[in-house]
Amino acid sequence: MISLAKFLKQQQLTQVAALLLLLLLLAIGGVPGYLTGKWQWKQPPPVTSLKELKQIRHQGLSLPGWQTIEQTEQQMGEGKWSWQLIKKEDSPIQAMLLLQAQNGPTDQPEVEWTEINGWGKSYWGKWDIAQYRSAEFTVKQPANLGSKNEAKVEARFFRASTKQDTFAVLQWYAMPNGGNPSPLHWFWADQLAQLKKKRTPWVGVSILMVMEPLGQVEKSWSLVQSLGETVQAALMAGPLSNST
Repeated sequence: MISLAKFLKQQQLTQVAALLLLLLLLAIGGVPGYLTGKWQWKQPPPVTSLKELKQIRHQGLSLPGWQTIEQTEQQMGEGKWSWQLIKKEDSPIQAMLLLQAQNGPTDQPEVEWTEINGWGKSYWGKWDIAQYRSAEFTVKQPANLGSKNEAKVEARFFRASTKQDTFAVLQWYAMPNGGNPSPLHWFWADQLAQLKKKRTPWVGVSILMVMEPLGQVEKSWSLVQSLGETVQAALMAGPLSNST
């Protein structure tokens, strides 16, 4: 077990490294802005797929192999999400798909997972998290990109217990070339993209799939992983494709 002192030291080193990288990025991006009078952080490049991203809130996401039973826009915390109840074709398996897409050029992923936790407690009266672990899966890049590479997604995977049901939950920020549950990961990706006069759009994804009451969440991993891959692939081929 890592001692508290060692843990704090590792956290300090990580923060220092992040600060140095930020200063480097600001220096690289700031010099041209200083000379021209156009500061990069005041005038960020446009998000070319912003129109498609905004439509997610009102229309949800079409997924191959899954039917949409119901879709609505829901207020969760300070953000508005697409709440979508979906059913696997030729199967009784159902899941909730919650999506919060970038709604403006300066929107940043911040407290989405906290908002989901608060919404869960408010909606079901209870939202207890257990059996948490990091998860990974890969998705093939869309054919229209002319690439055979796979996009890597890192996510949060855990069990959430409510007064009515128990869910296997998978969460991450989907981006054009993969995904990650950390807002900091998106920040660095977007800063690097801005140096090329581009942007890195994002969509917060939260999948809730009913599982055995208070059971082992690992038993649901293969189903949740498969749906996660389908969601990521649909986003990369659709709303996120215009920014790659």
